[in-house]
Amino acid sequence: MAELSRLRWLCRRGMKELDVVMGRYLEQRYASASSAEQDHFKALLEMPDPDLYDLLLGRSETSDAELARFIQLLRNLSSEQTNRES
Repeated sequence: MAELSRLRWLCRRGMKELDVVMGRYLEQRYASASSAEQDHFKALLEMPDPDLYDLLLGRSETSDAELARFIQLLRNLSSEQTNRES
């Protein structure tokens, strides 16, 4: 429980868009995710906001193929939620 509280706090970013994407993943998928996926999420939370934002928007790329797949998962979750809300 303490870990989830800490992660919720880390999901509160300086950019609303990042708050939504990271918070949504934490609430919807984190608990059932594999440990590798959870590690990718934690690694992204350690990144500066501009770098994370650029990765999520596809303005920059990572050389880590597994991390790239996880970033695509975050994008997909975000677009699925946007489609449901429209």
